[in-house]
Amino acid sequence: MSNHTKSAKPAKPHPDYPLFPHGNGQWAKKVRGKLCFFGVWRDADAALSLWNKQKDYLLEGRRPPANLDGATVRDLANRFLSAKQRLVDTGELTHRSFVDYFATCGAVLSFVGKSRLLDDIQPEDFEKLREHLAKGRGPVSLGNNIQRVRSLFKYAFENRLVDRPMLFGSEFKKPSRKAIRQQRAKRGVMMFEAHEIQRMLKTASPHLEAMILLGVNAGLGNSDIGNLPLSALDLTTGWLTFPRPKTGIERRVPLWAETVSAIRESLEHRPEPKVAEVKELVFVTKRGQSWFRVKPGNPLSQEFKKLLDELGLYRPGRNFYALRHVAETIGGEPRDQVAVNAIMGHVDSTMAGHYRERISDERLRAVTDHVREWLFGKSTKKAK
Repeated sequence: MSNHTKSAKPAKPHPDYPLFPHGNGQWAKKVRGKLCFFGVWRDADAALSLWNKQKDYLLEGRRPPANLDGATVRDLANRFLSAKQRLVDTGELTHRSFVDYFATCGAVLSFVGKSRLLDDIQPEDFEKLREHLAKGRGPVSLGNNIQRVRSLFKYAFENRLVDRPMLFGSEFKKPSRKAIRQQRAKRGVMMFEAHEIQRMLKTASPHLEAMILLGVNAGLGNSDIGNLPLSALDLTTGWLTFPRPKTGIERRVPLWAETVSAIRESLEHRPEPKVAEVKELVFVTKRGQSWFRVKPGNPLSQEFKKLLDELGLYRPGRNFYALRHVAETIGGEPRDQVAVNAIMGHVDSTMAGHYRERISDERLRAVTDHVREWLFGKSTKKAK
């Protein structure tokens, strides 16, 4: 009888440990029908570390690279988002933009693999990623996501996580302008007519009525409405002075008497804010929160869609932001695009924009008065 005694297999270090002790003395796992080994029983931590480095490759049926010590997609995402958060903290990047970067990083991590080495990513991976990103998105949204992915991997090279620029290949590019035009033509006009807005104003709650008027009168979007501070309004003189959160461009907009009256009525019924950061905002939800939330479930978007559904005005693409389309489209008819851009908060990167220090109140009023006449006719209304 042999004196050799076979060693007893060890128990897993913890119930969630993904490997099992194989009879050959190593930790193992069966992946895609093939048995893979990750190290000896006595060093379960090292085996787990190797599994975590190799699993994305193995689960995809690919051979792991010999050198697994380089920067991974997870390393890049963490570094990149930390850098973007610092920009948010200093006011150089909006929270909305950070959320978009975060979502794009999540999509890359999920599709490419958290443990995938940056040096191992090939053009064909970006081609497949583009196909993945395109699902359920229009050309504009897809283009924005592709640009954010490019920014992510550009950061890798500029910050020495890789020693060469990433090769995206010939296909990882934004949709063509033709594709965007075709999509817009298929989607239809992204604005409301005067009679439709009049119906909204007659049916909307006092708060939503004021928001709609600010959308048409001043070109405010969802983020503008949700972040609008009380200090931005001078209801005595009827002016709004408020930088657009997305661009930081200062805006000075004359308010209609109807808009002033609606804002005052909304403020009379303003719910009590529940958190400190909401106390200085014009609009507060019935739960004491901001009307703007990036995702999921923006309160303003939801309430506006309910109104459109009630009036039979909803169709995909026509949302609260479409009121900015109204302000731009109708406001441009007097042919003073400089004044329209100032009201809308658009960036003017021309040399003239660099030298222009102000725009007269008369030019701003000419734009907003034209939009008001389009909406209500020539009759006047005094603010309450």
